[in-house]
Amino acid sequence: MGYNIHDNYMSTLGTSEALLDMLSTGEANVPNYGCGREENLLGHLDAADREISTLMSTLLSTYKVSQISYGIVSEALSDKSQFPFLHRMHPKDGIQYPGIVRLLLHFGWTFIGLFVSDTENGDTFIKTFAPMLVRSGICAVISQRISTTTPIASFSEALSKWKRVNVFVHFMEYASLWDRLLPFHSTLEAFPGSSEGKVWIMTGLGIHPVGQNRLLKYVHSIWSFALLGKEMAKDDAFEFNIFVEPQFEETYFHCFFSRHVFSVKGRRRCTQIMPLETEVKKNSIWIQNYYHVYSVINTLAHALNAAYSFRSRRRKEDEKTPGTPRLQPWQFYPFLEKNEFGNLSEMKLYLDQNGDLTAALKIMGLLILPEGHPIQGVLGTFERQRLSISPSALSRLQFLNKSLPQSKCVEICCPGFFKQDREGEPVCCYDCVACPEGTISTQEDIEKCTKCPDDQYSTENRVQCVPKRITFLSYEDCLGIILTSFALLLFLITGLVLIIFIKYLETPLVKANNRDLSYILLVTLLLCFLSSFLFLGQPRKATCLLRQTMFSIIFSVAVSSVLAKTVTVVLAFLATKPGNRVRKWLGKSLANSIIFSGSAGQIFICALWLGISPPFPDSDLHSQTGEIILQCNEGSISMFYITLSYMCFLAAICFMVAFLARYLPGAFNEAKLITFSMLVFCSVWISFLPTYLSTKGKSMVAVQVFSILASSAGLLGCIFFPKCYIIILRPDLNTKEQLMMKVQNL
Repeated sequence: MGYNIHDNYMSTLGTSEALLDMLSTGEANVPNYGCGREENLLGHLDAADREISTLMSTLLSTYKVSQISYGIVSEALSDKSQFPFLHRMHPKDGIQYPGIVRLLLHFGWTFIGLFVSDTENGDTFIKTFAPMLVRSGICAVISQRISTTTPIASFSEALSKWKRVNVFVHFMEYASLWDRLLPFHSTLEAFPGSSEGKVWIMTGLGIHPVGQNRLLKYVHSIWSFALLGKEMAKDDAFEFNIFVEPQFEETYFHCFFSRHVFSVKGRRRCTQIMPLETEVKKNSIWIQNYYHVYSVINTLAHALNAAYSFRSRRRKEDEKTPGTPRLQPWQFYPFLEKNEFGNLSEMKLYLDQNGDLTAALKIMGLLILPEGHPIQGVLGTFERQRLSISPSALSRLQFLNKSLPQSKCVEICCPGFFKQDREGEPVCCYDCVACPEGTISTQEDIEKCTKCPDDQYSTENRVQCVPKRITFLSYEDCLGIILTSFALLLFLITGLVLIIFIKYLETPLVKANNRDLSYILLVTLLLCFLSSFLFLGQPRKATCLLRQTMFSIIFSVAVSSVLAKTVTVVLAFLATKPGNRVRKWLGKSLANSIIFSGSAGQIFICALWLGISPPFPDSDLHSQTGEIILQCNEGSISMFYITLSYMCFLAAICFMVAFLARYLPGAFNEAKLITFSMLVFCSVWISFLPTYLSTKGKSMVAVQVFSILASSAGLLGCIFFPKCYIIILRPDLNTKEQLMMKVQNL
C-alpha cells in the first residue's frame, strides 16, 4: 500500500493544492486528467477542522474517493446526503461535553467564560452546552462569539468581567480563529489586576498553538479531551512529559549547556541532575495520541485486503475475463464501510444507553511555564460518565508552583449557611445566609438547610442538631416556687379568717353578714387556692382532667355564694319596709337555691367537656428553643372558654346587683365590698385573656395560676378583711348598739 503525505499549512488554499496534486497527473494540476498514471487514489485520511474538512469532502466526493477522519468531526459533516464518502472514525464531539462539566464541578470552577466560533456549529454548541451548565449551577458570565473579522474592541463587555473569570471554554472550529483569540487573551492578561493566567478548556481535538510562546506566556494551562486507548489504563499514563528544550532545562534545573555545537559535557551534566525519564518515556504522549492514526490505517488496510480478496475470487470464478481493471474508489467504498470499526477494539469505544457510539476519554493538559515553555501530560480520564483525576498529576502542578486558579463568584458558603440568590445576578453569584433557627447545614454551598427533628434543635452555629431539654412548670422552678409560696400564704390567711369567723360567730357583725354563706365562701376560697397546685408539676392524665374542671366548679360555687350574699342583702333591706312581702323569700332556702343553680350550670358544662373532648397530657415542641414543654392540652379550647365565660356571666350579675345596692345603710354595707370584689375579679379575668393568648409553654400555665390566686385573693380581701379589722382591732364597733344606731340614721 502506497501513500502520500501533504502539509496543507492549516489553510484552505494549501489543502486545495494538495488535493488537486493527488487527483491529477503530470506537472500541472489538471482535474480529470490521469493519462499514464499508475497510482490510484482510493482513500484520504485527515483530522482537519470543519472548514477544511468541508472543502475536502466536496472535492473528494466528486471523484467518489473515501475520506476517513480520525479526528472529531463536526455535526454538520455527519449528513450522509451531503457528505456520502466521509467516514467518521471518531465518536461525536458531544461526548466530551458532560466531561467538561464534570471537570468544572470537580475543581469548583462555577464562574467561567465561553469563546465560541461565530458559525452554525457554534450555535449548536451553545444550544447543547449552555443548558448543561445551567443544570449544574455553572455560570457562563462571558459568552463571546469570534470570527476571523471580529475586532478586539468588540470585547469590551468581556474585558469588564475578565478579572473575575479564570477559566474559559473554547469552541474553535478554524485554526484561523486563533489569530483573533490569542491577541485578545494577551491584551486582557495585561489588563491591571488580572491574575497570573487563565485556564483554557478546548472542545474536541483542539489545535494547541504551542509555537506562539510569546502569547502563551499569559496562559496557565490548556486542557482538552482525547480518545483513551487501552494502553492508557496504566499509572504511568498520568506522568507529565516535558519537551526537551535547553531553555526549559536551564531555567528549572539551573544547569547550562555549552554553546559549542559539538560539546556534550553540559548535556551530560544537565541530564544527571534532571528528574526526567528516558527519551521513549518523553515521547509516550505523542505515541498514545497517534495510536489512533495507526488504528485507522489498520482499518484501511483491512478494507483494501477485503477488496482485493473479493476481486481475486471473482477472477478465479470468471476465467474468461482477459484482465482485471484497477480498483476504483467507488468500488472500494463498500469494503471500507463494512470494516469501519473492525479494528478499533484497542480504543475504548462502546455504545451508550441510547445506542450512540461513545468512548472513554483522557484529559490532556498543556501546562505553560514562564517564558512560554510547554509541558504536556495526562491529567485524568472520563469514562462512562465518571471523572477520574490523577493525584500525582496535581502534585506535579504544585511542584512546579502552578497551582490551579479559582474561578468562582463566591468562595464558599460554610456549614451553617445556605446559598441565597442575588437579584439580577447569575445563579452562581449568591449570598451566604445563616440557616434559620431549627435548621442546619453540614456541608459547604448548601442550597437549602435541613430541618432538625421535632425533638431536637440546632446549635448556635447551625451545624448540628442536639436533643431538646424536657421541662414543665415544676415546684423547683423559680416561678413555681413563687406561685407555690403565694398559694400557701393565701391558703393560710383564708384558714385564719375562717377560724376568726368561727370563733366570733355569735358577734353581731358575723350574724349580720350571713355567716352560713360566709363559711361556704371561705371554704370555696380555700379550695380555690389548693386547686392551683393541680397546675404545678409534671402533667399527668388525672391532673389534666381535674385541674380545669375543679377550678371552674369551685370558682362558680364561690361566685354563686357572693351572688347569694348580694341578693340576701337587697332582700333584707326591702323586708324592713312595712307591708313588704319580700320577707317570705328570706331564709337559707333562697341562698342554697342560688348557689345550687349557679354551680349546676358549670357542672353541666364541665361534664359535657369531659364527655366530648377531655384534656390530656401533651408536649409543646416549638414554643421555646431547645425545650420540650410538658403541658396539658385542653382538648376542646372552645369548652375552656365557655367555662370562663360562664364564670364571668355569674360575676357580671353579681356586680350589677351589688352596684344597685351600694347605697344601702351601713349595717348592710357588704354590697359595697362585694362591688369592689367583683371589680377585682372581672379586671383579673379580662386581663387574663389577652395575656393567656400571647404566652406559650410554662408562662401560659403561670398566667392562669396567677389569675386564680389574684381573683381569689380579691374576694378574700375585699369582703373579709374589713370585717376582720372590726372583729380584731375595733371590737367596739362589733356591737348591737352600733348596728341599730346606723339603721336609725338611715
